[in-house]
Amino acid sequence: MHWADVIAAELLKRSNSHRIATGISPSGHIHLGNLREMVTADAIRRALVDAGGEAKIVYIADDFDPLRKRYPFLPEEYENYVGMPLCKIPDPEGCHDSYSEHFLQPFLESLEILGIPVEVRRAYQMYKDGLYEENTRIALSKRDEIARIIAEVTGRELEEDWYPFMPLCENCGRINSAKVKSFDESWIYYECECGYSGKVGYAGGGKLTWRVDWAARWQILKITCEPFGKDHAAAGGSYDTGVRIAREIFNYEPPYPVPYEWIHLKGKGAMKSSKGIVIPVREMVEVIPPEIVRYITIRVKPERHIEFDPGLGLLDLVEEFEEKFKEKDRSVELSLVGDVVYSDVPFRHLIVVGQIANWDLDKVLEIIERTGYRVDEITRKDVERRLKYAKKWIEKYAPDRIKFEIPEKVSVDFSEEEEKFLRTYAERLQNDMSPEEIHTLVYDVSKELGIKPSKAFQAIYKAILGKTYGPRVGYFIKSLGVEWVKERIKAAL
Repeated sequence: MHWADVIAAELLKRSNSHRIATGISPSGHIHLGNLREMVTADAIRRALVDAGGEAKIVYIADDFDPLRKRYPFLPEEYENYVGMPLCKIPDPEGCHDSYSEHFLQPFLESLEILGIPVEVRRAYQMYKDGLYEENTRIALSKRDEIARIIAEVTGRELEEDWYPFMPLCENCGRINSAKVKSFDESWIYYECECGYSGKVGYAGGGKLTWRVDWAARWQILKITCEPFGKDHAAAGGSYDTGVRIAREIFNYEPPYPVPYEWIHLKGKGAMKSSKGIVIPVREMVEVIPPEIVRYITIRVKPERHIEFDPGLGLLDLVEEFEEKFKEKDRSVELSLVGDVVYSDVPFRHLIVVGQIANWDLDKVLEIIERTGYRVDEITRKDVERRLKYAKKWIEKYAPDRIKFEIPEKVSVDFSEEEEKFLRTYAERLQNDMSPEEIHTLVYDVSKELGIKPSKAFQAIYKAILGKTYGPRVGYFIKSLGVEWVKERIKAAL
């Protein structure tokens, strides 16, 4: 069974209807690593629906969280906004109403492209609308019990004057620098590091501390399942304290946990907005098809870390997807968005043919037919859709050795050995040869003439591209046209 189906089966033992929570703080570019949480939630949602259950994803945008520091991508003046809620800080590029919306909006657009339906809840609005009011009163009145739970679970003793609430200072606008001094039925009284003393109401005047806020939102939104990063799942971490706070303070059964590992960007480590190690989700959905973006996460169990290489590693992943698409694999099924059709034309081939045809669809289809693929309506529809992604991948992530342009003529020197090989190879090339036969011919001729195959391949690339490397020879020559290649070799010599 697929991991999503296993989780769905467990959830259906509890209830037929589920609300799956996800939450990401829009403090920077919401990246592929963050997206793992959303895709994991949606795979579970789909598995529940497929098994006859009902499910909805609730996405909580933590826009009431403070800006923790000035990140490398922010202007110097943003030092002044550190500690203020993300929803109260101006957009660094001036195109949205707030800092949080600047990063949130492209992410929500990406979720639509990825076929992930969500009920969006903004944390600040939830507090402002009074959804947390009752829980805030309970948390303040049971402060000592919460402090005891946190101490027992984490081993960390809290200060005597600790309260599970962070007031929003009316003077400096920060939400992480004021301390609760007392409270009554109507107001919460505080003193701030800025020197100001004041009072705030229970609706929108501040927020619960993280561990208490998390448990409160489970009860408020009736959450039954939640994927979350492995840091929260560590012994004595946020989930462990949340379980006890939910049960003992808010009288709510905690959701089924789905901890997940990080997505690492190859050669750079775990993706983090604060360190600039990111591939924004909005960028990914423009460069590769949505089903492949989903497949990155869905193909492996949540507890396994993912090493993501947007270069050649991504091509291997696409190739794996294409093979499993034919097998009607469950990971592929959970990855598809809408009525997607796939032809037999590999993505790798589109990358080569697209560059030869200068991304002209009709020319691409003509070459595809010449290289042995049947061009029908399914092929045309598939190629037209995926060709756009192939072009964007070449522009954004392809290593230089994958990129090429066909020059009008080449001006290179050949050794006597190379000349002999090229003449013999050109003589033996036939129009009716398949790409595999064209490729094998390189080995046959090089063996016959006593030249190393690597030198033979280099000679072909030099004659066609003017450099010593290029795409796989068989499909490359068939794509260019055998007669054209024979003339090209003749001209190059």
